[in-house]
Amino acid sequence: MQLSPEGLKLVKLWEGYRERTYLDVAGFPTIGYGHRLLATESFPNGIPQAQANEILARDVHSAEQTVTRLVKVALTQNQFDALVDFVFNLGQGKLAESTLLKELNSGHYDEAREQLLRWDRAGAQENANLKARRKSEFNLWNSAAAQRETAA
Repeated sequence: MQLSPEGLKLVKLWEGYRERTYLDVAGFPTIGYGHRLLATESFPNGIPQAQANEILARDVHSAEQTVTRLVKVALTQNQFDALVDFVFNLGQGKLAESTLLKELNSGHYDEAREQLLRWDRAGAQENANLKARRKSEFNLWNSAAAQRETAA
């Protein structure tokens, strides 16, 4: 499964494009569309949007692979998109260790969806942007549940 065009719009919306390196809410150097800089990377003159899109495609692919590898149950496209956005934002380790994944892989889709809302902190502090992002993932997941019910 791959991130849909709508899922990519969600990632781009929440990450935004930044030409210059900045520190994200966790204090990590970041550039482009939320790309956390690797130790070997440096962009002293910034990054053009075309290059940011190329890096975004690689980062999204990595998030897709993580979701595919860790999730053992069937997903709708919207559920997959919500999880890819979650992993893109928080990293594979957060999904791998989460109650969200445990609930999902146990077939408890509604409980897994509710777990999304718990990931709204940067350190010990609730973060309004993370809260809003998790709500958008929750709503996307909800639209998947509605699609399932409609199809039934």
